[in-house]
Amino acid sequence: MPKILLVEDEDVIRLALRRLLERNDYQVDEADSVQKALSTFQVNDYDLIISDLRLPGAPGTDLISKTEAPVLIMTSYASLKSAVDSMKKGAIDYIAKPFDHDEMLETVERIIANSAQDNQASSAPEPNSSQRKQIADANGMIGSCKAMQQLYDHIRRAAPTDATILVHGETGTGKELVARAIHNQSTRANKAIICVNCAAIPETLIESELFGYEKGAFTGANTSRIGLIEAADGGTLFLDEIGELPLEAQARLLRFIQEDEIRRIGSVESSKVNVRLICATHRDLKEMAHAGEFREDLFYRINVMKLELPPLRERGKDILELAEALLKNRCGKMKKPLMHFSPKAIQAITTYIWPGNIRELENAIERAVILCDRKEIDNELLDIDLELVDIAQIRGRNNEFNNRPSSVNNNSSNERKDSRSKANHANDPSEDLSLEDYFQRFVLEHQDSMSETELAQKLGVSRKCLWERRQRLGIPRKKVSARSGV
Repeated sequence: MPKILLVEDEDVIRLALRRLLERNDYQVDEADSVQKALSTFQVNDYDLIISDLRLPGAPGTDLISKTEAPVLIMTSYASLKSAVDSMKKGAIDYIAKPFDHDEMLETVERIIANSAQDNQASSAPEPNSSQRKQIADANGMIGSCKAMQQLYDHIRRAAPTDATILVHGETGTGKELVARAIHNQSTRANKAIICVNCAAIPETLIESELFGYEKGAFTGANTSRIGLIEAADGGTLFLDEIGELPLEAQARLLRFIQEDEIRRIGSVESSKVNVRLICATHRDLKEMAHAGEFREDLFYRINVMKLELPPLRERGKDILELAEALLKNRCGKMKKPLMHFSPKAIQAITTYIWPGNIRELENAIERAVILCDRKEIDNELLDIDLELVDIAQIRGRNNEFNNRPSSVNNNSSNERKDSRSKANHANDPSEDLSLEDYFQRFVLEHQDSMSETELAQKLGVSRKCLWERRQRLGIPRKKVSARSGV
């Protein structure tokens, strides 16, 4: 049974949270201050410590340096900036009060599950923090979340080899940075890295660009020209968006990988090359291979070592670290005084889902720096609607409409998790549903049984905002007669 230490000075909140956790199979100890927690309990013996930020005496963040257990900070929205600062100090996460019970349970389960995975013994020696930082800093990579640390480790292990690597990640996550990190950590670092975006080259030119051609090979070939693969001889070739490569070019690329040789278009002779290949894609190549859209033999050739690059929305406190680094960079490039984010901007940055990932974040910050005429950047300059962001926090946890039992099954943590997962999927069938889609679906589902005021309250927006979004999304307001069946 997981052990949790609860540090909260408000008796009502502490008692309610203790009961919630104990009903869900957690062993809970409690204290009303940091001093009492440290003097009464062995804080390293717990799977998780949940602490209020503002406590009598020392703040809850003081526990972070006193224990190896993850610390979850509770705070009010009024002190959101302080909560973000606490994450910089090492808190595993923060949760705003008043919190939803399901939100708290899901956060606790996630933290404890991730912590258990981190504590599993590894057969390979782990790099220290300075090694990770060296890999990251040398290649412009920022972040220390678990997924990024794992990525740094994989780069460190794979870079010295000549193994073909496939980098998989959503658009805008920085796949080229990963390729450059691998090249710079390899024995080929003093040679060239040639980067090719397969989606940016016309299908009729892709083969000549990659493999080169001889004079007279086709109309317009007035001179011989080496291809990009040959130009990368001795170094690294990075093929971005390899899923867009035509099937004919895939066949030629396969021979290059198998035989380490190429033949220019129009030539009868092949030549040997020594090239390290790194590929990247945002698509599911295995699924494409099964559908006949990508050569299956080529997929298995390039999928020797697969590196997963996490989307920005899954990188936790890295988001703010990235935002501040990008802000400092843009201020310097535009020769503007160093700016900072307002509390509302911080809330927007850390809660927005960033479908365009780091590229979208970079563009939003650059636009804000251009438009800002003072030292503080607000969420409006970032063009992030806080009311729409708030809808994301409502998704999947409207208890009135989840059709689930009021009590939680206590047989096991897995059953508890499954029951909430099914309820959430009933209310949110698509994890990739956009906020606008969610808004539209929620209104259409509940406008027959709820007034405009109730709809606005549930969505966390004003009636005016609800009306404006109805107009923008083309959702007509149903008349009373239509609802009554007249």
